[in-house]
Amino acid sequence: MTVLTSAPTTPSASLTSGRLPKWAPWALLGVSFAVSAAVFGVAAAGSHTPLADFNIAGTVIVGILLYMVIITVISSIAESRRKAVDRLMTALVATAFLIALLPLVSLLWTVVANGIERFDAEFFSYSMRNVVGDGGGIVHAIWGTVLITLTATIISVPIGLMTSIYLVEYGRGKIAKAITFFVDVMTGIPSIVAGLFIYAVFALLLRPGISMGFMGALALAVLMTPVVVRGSEELLRIVPNELREASYALGVPKWLTILKVVLPTSIAGIMTSVMLAISRVIGETAPLLLTAGFTQSLNTNIFDGQMMTLPVFAYNQYMNQGTNPDAAVARAWAAALTLILIVMVLNLLARLIAKWFAPKLSGR
Repeated sequence: MTVLTSAPTTPSASLTSGRLPKWAPWALLGVSFAVSAAVFGVAAAGSHTPLADFNIAGTVIVGILLYMVIITVISSIAESRRKAVDRLMTALVATAFLIALLPLVSLLWTVVANGIERFDAEFFSYSMRNVVGDGGGIVHAIWGTVLITLTATIISVPIGLMTSIYLVEYGRGKIAKAITFFVDVMTGIPSIVAGLFIYAVFALLLRPGISMGFMGALALAVLMTPVVVRGSEELLRIVPNELREASYALGVPKWLTILKVVLPTSIAGIMTSVMLAISRVIGETAPLLLTAGFTQSLNTNIFDGQMMTLPVFAYNQYMNQGTNPDAAVARAWAAALTLILIVMVLNLLARLIAKWFAPKLSGR
């Protein structure tokens, strides 16, 4: 009996086996940027300040275009036409991602570079009362932002969550369609409209020209509610119907099924949508200018007197620079950086809450 055994094969080189090595795209990208930098470096060498006149944006753009051409040609020769098109599309998608990321990176870098100057103990422990030049802080704006946003959250989250429960579990017919339509309309209204609406209501009920923190909280609640409704509605809809039917089969009433089965299953996503809604309204300026107003002193009573918030503080410092414009602009940048850090913390908190409350799946 003859046993046929295959002869041992030796691994061939990646170029001859129809596949580029993993390091090849990165090496070609580096070569493309090096060639582009050399070209723009030669162009800037004739000026008096070569480093200052070096075109970084042009280097990046030409380097990316050169890389697309090189990777497509080499992949067509060494691999196949289909693989070359795939690598070209990958480069285009990555380039689009980088283009979308550049404004965000530029914004963060600008805010950090200009705002870090006033990140000191005085800035976070003093208000702007009796300050016309150097010094001062944002403790009154931080308190105003926290109190107004917290009040808006307390108002909007129960309303939005119960509305989404009605739409998913009970809503049928024309009423549900009308609610969905108006929620969609409210999602797209400009923020200034919410501020004008709350101001008009309080001007009719109390007196014209009134401003207080509670009015600002109501304006933000008008903006938050449709975001909470939309996010919670989608998350409640993805809860499997089998869970509801199993609960009904055990004789559990519908309201208790929602409370004990549906909400715990989707609570992680609901908390995430709430945090994102807070992040969406915490930086609003126009409605708060009309409703909460602005003040240079600390006010923790949300139902009496005007309150300062971080976005209004940054706007006010930039528009009314006082006797020392540099100090005012530095305070505006520092307030903007503080607001970005607060939003970042809220988003991280949303991810942690989603992770903590996510249903635990037992391993098989």
